[in-house]
Amino acid sequence: MDLSVLNAPLTVQEIEWRVQSQTKDGQKIVVVPYITNRCVMQRFDEQFGWAGWQNEIKEIDGGFLCTITVVLPGGEIVRKTDGASRTVVEPVKGGISDAMKRCAVQFGLGRSLYDFPKVLIQTTDKYIPEWAGPLLDKMVDKINSGGTVRDVVVLKPEHAKPAVKPV
Repeated sequence: MDLSVLNAPLTVQEIEWRVQSQTKDGQKIVVVPYITNRCVMQRFDEQFGWAGWQNEIKEIDGGFLCTITVVLPGGEIVRKTDGASRTVVEPVKGGISDAMKRCAVQFGLGRSLYDFPKVLIQTTDKYIPEWAGPLLDKMVDKINSGGTVRDVVVLKPEHAKPAVKPV
């Protein structure tokens, strides 16, 4: 089975980043990549056609289960299920979305994000600074082009500043 659309590298437009934690000294934040639920729907539409797949959400104690069912070109039906807890922000919508994204990983979509390096950003803020966005995008492009990236990446403000040319 050719799942090339689902398993194609994720583009910078499909990846978003969120703060996972702050270092104990408060000088850096740890950020992790994730895909949006819109990305999941778009990739499944492209891979199977909009009528070639469906999802089913079931509420369970503390969260949600998502089952994605696809119809393969030969007519075989494949189902995979995964779940997620309610989220802090928008508990129902967020929990459903997270369950669907986790289920999509069962088909290979977004699985590559687990191989991304640990990314720290030098900042005392609790959010991703604007200067870090282009650096995160460059790192994703480098990974997608087969470039090597360290196991731990520390992004600093000076990395984002253009080099000053001597006069």
